[in-house]
Amino acid sequence: MRENTGLLSPGALPKRWDMAEARPLSPALTPPAHPRDPLVWCLALTGLYVLLAGWRLAIPSVPVFDEIHYLPAARELLALWDSGQGEYLNREHPLLGKELIALGMGLFGDNPLGWRIMPLAFGTLALFAAMRALWHASADRFATLAFGVLLGTGFHLVIQSRIAMLDIFMASLLAVAAWQFAGACAEPEKGRRHLALTGLALGLAMGAKWNAIPLAMLPGLAFLVARARAGRRRLFLSRRGAPVPGITLIEAFLWLGIVPLVAYATTFLPGWWLAEYLRPSPLAEQGLIGFHGEILALQQQVLTPHTYQSSWPQWLLNARGVWYFYAEADGAQRGVLLIGNPLTMLLGLPAIVWCLASGVARESWTKLAVVIGYAASLGLWVVAPKPVQFYYHYFVPHFFLLAALALTLSDLRRASWGWWAWGTLAASAGVFAWFYPILTALPLKGPGSFVTWMWIEGWR
Repeated sequence: MRENTGLLSPGALPKRWDMAEARPLSPALTPPAHPRDPLVWCLALTGLYVLLAGWRLAIPSVPVFDEIHYLPAARELLALWDSGQGEYLNREHPLLGKELIALGMGLFGDNPLGWRIMPLAFGTLALFAAMRALWHASADRFATLAFGVLLGTGFHLVIQSRIAMLDIFMASLLAVAAWQFAGACAEPEKGRRHLALTGLALGLAMGAKWNAIPLAMLPGLAFLVARARAGRRRLFLSRRGAPVPGITLIEAFLWLGIVPLVAYATTFLPGWWLAEYLRPSPLAEQGLIGFHGEILALQQQVLTPHTYQSSWPQWLLNARGVWYFYAEADGAQRGVLLIGNPLTMLLGLPAIVWCLASGVARESWTKLAVVIGYAASLGLWVVAPKPVQFYYHYFVPHFFLLAALALTLSDLRRASWGWWAWGTLAASAGVFAWFYPILTALPLKGPGSFVTWMWIEGWR
């Protein structure tokens, strides 16, 4: 069930009068506040986001950054579908993301619009799903809409929505999973359906990119911990108690443990179909489980050092960007620089600390979930054996960082510091507007124009 977010304290409850006694009712007898669902505002923010992120989506009209890896793989999938001839490229990642890119190319052609239409669609879904997840988890209108503003102006999401890479599919499906799991907790009467969709989304997220695995484990673990804390004698068969009354632990294991694995395996079905045409075929020769050994080996291979590689401490400080593109194209000098919004990326760090402290003190499971999600998604890269890492690996952690900032701004607003909350949102939008030309490849004045936005050396 939704937690008490502190929107109204007992002393702030409106007085209701017992007419027979001519005295105000006790606050304990006053019905609890039920904030109105900001669904219409969520849809409005999502619509605005589509316009901002999709503006001139087909520019640059040449492959950008890692599109040079994923577009050939998608083309081979289309070729195998059309003619039965092709290669199984980019074996170090699962198939789903490349299948979705290929779908866009099949619908709109092998052109820049076809390459990027599915990333834009999933980026839009990520924004909406993330807002709905926070709403169901917190029942806090201001935090929900603030999260939408912060996420839409946080740089990462807009940039990843405009490039044919795998990360946007993974992040979007994780956001859908968070939305559905939070929905199951908030609306237990619909819990079975929400949990089934949670498991499906988790499996598909892993099918887009393995980076989703640490987060895919969290809903099941959360369910187990919540039931164990309730101290039920029939731990596995009891239908009572948090997080979703009416669902036993065994059934939760089906939805959050088995369904994700089945959904993940299903994403490889096109690979089995391709195996009829590929000789040698990695799937036909090694089987699904054996083929994963090859994926793991490719993930751990030592790569050549890269100009834009970075490490997780640099990500926290937004200290090292990645130039996805900087060249003359489509009649003008253009650039795409991946950095985070320099205001909100830094403000998010104390917000994470605040959510941890206040989450423990007030037993706010929403805040603690945000902190745990941030730690799990970032912790992957602290221990990962992958020697060359990039700032785009901070994409998923930044969702939790900005959720923490949204919750913190909501706390400030309730504490009569509303001008800080509104000022932060306005400033985030202003910084986004200033950087928009080099987030979306708008025309620049010339080759040296990039220095306008080079606030620190690590962004060069």
